[in-house]
Amino acid sequence: MPDFTIETLGKCSIASPLGLSTAAGDRIPNFVAQDRLIRYRIDAKPGERDTADPKGLLEVAGPREKIYFSPSHVHAGIVTCGGLCPGLNDVIRAIVRSLWYLYGVRRITGIRYGYKGLLPDYGFDVVHLNPDIVDDIHKIGGTMLGTSRGGGERTSDIVDTIEQLNLNILFTIGGDGTQKGALAIAREIERRSLKIAVVGIPKTVDNDIEFVETFGFDTAVVKASEAVAAAHMEAHSQINGIGLVRLMGRDSGFIAVHTVLAVHEANFVLIPEVPFDLEGPSGLLAQIEKRLGRRGHAVIVVAEGAGQELLAAESATDASGNKRLGDIGLFLKDRIQAYFAARKTEVNLKYIDPSYMIRSATAEPIDSMYCERLGNNAVHAAMAGKTKLIIGLVNNEFVHIPIEAATSRRKLVDPEGSLWRDAIEATQQPLSLRNA
Repeated sequence: MPDFTIETLGKCSIASPLGLSTAAGDRIPNFVAQDRLIRYRIDAKPGERDTADPKGLLEVAGPREKIYFSPSHVHAGIVTCGGLCPGLNDVIRAIVRSLWYLYGVRRITGIRYGYKGLLPDYGFDVVHLNPDIVDDIHKIGGTMLGTSRGGGERTSDIVDTIEQLNLNILFTIGGDGTQKGALAIAREIERRSLKIAVVGIPKTVDNDIEFVETFGFDTAVVKASEAVAAAHMEAHSQINGIGLVRLMGRDSGFIAVHTVLAVHEANFVLIPEVPFDLEGPSGLLAQIEKRLGRRGHAVIVVAEGAGQELLAAESATDASGNKRLGDIGLFLKDRIQAYFAARKTEVNLKYIDPSYMIRSATAEPIDSMYCERLGNNAVHAAMAGKTKLIIGLVNNEFVHIPIEAATSRRKLVDPEGSLWRDAIEATQQPLSLRNA
């Protein structure tokens, strides 16, 4: 179990302006006590001794009675990095409104185009933010600040700019690479003995950040479900119709798995965590042929990172440091068509890749609500002088999680767990698509 201890910039001695309660039973929302902690692991065995290591307990997020920063002295910065994701504007809006209305912070700066906006050689101007500017941005997709990949490795240059802007809080909205960059920035800030809080809000449609559920995921499943439903309709209406849908999921197949559970119309789901064979009696191609023989149509959902071992290896990486993937969707499309052509069997294959339509979508209500609460809790944490953390939802509580713990590994679908078992039951595909 990792160490969940949260770092702070110093003693909190300033009375919070929120006017909340410290008493129970008065029907007024309460401040969160600093010593309020929850467990990450809730599983237990009969007769097992309950021993809770304090380092393994999670600090509950929320407003503190005493804060570190004087609101009138705060200059907060907000940056969005990486690929687009539903809900980015919702989080920006929540942070700005919480700073402005709850704490009275009047200096809020938006950093344009990711970490590159903090590098002077790119020449991007900052954006001054207030509630009038952000009030309606949740109604559109993307990010009003713009985004980019890369740049976060130039830590010293970034901290130079943070000092020049006189920021004392930086909110980093992004995925694994963004938060690793945020941790490096926070460590350089600490090395320079600066009192600047760095607080992350985890973003990735893949939902692959350890310990937390990321915003944008539920919207991605909604939009992906629409694509799979369309693929099913196409396949069902054709002679030997095949619908092939490629979804996001570089290392983790959560979108693909949740989508097939939501739609109930997919017959195969392929994810990075579970290798499969193409050829042979138990391979994918033979199983598709069997499915067509039984029902006359088939729908296949594949995550972008699935089956990479079947493609030519590529050593290149993108600006975020991620390995460039081969296109498993087009690869399967070509191989399926070639397989049935060799058998002189007519098939009608429709290929759908809705990835960028999903990424640029506006957030569904459940995500929009989640973004609002993530943003609010990020502000509470920052004003209390907490740093090197992200906000997450664990066991139905918003908590603080050290960035180092959250980025220590990727969250994966467990091939032996209940989620994958339920997906196999939903698709009725074989337990294994391997020949041995």
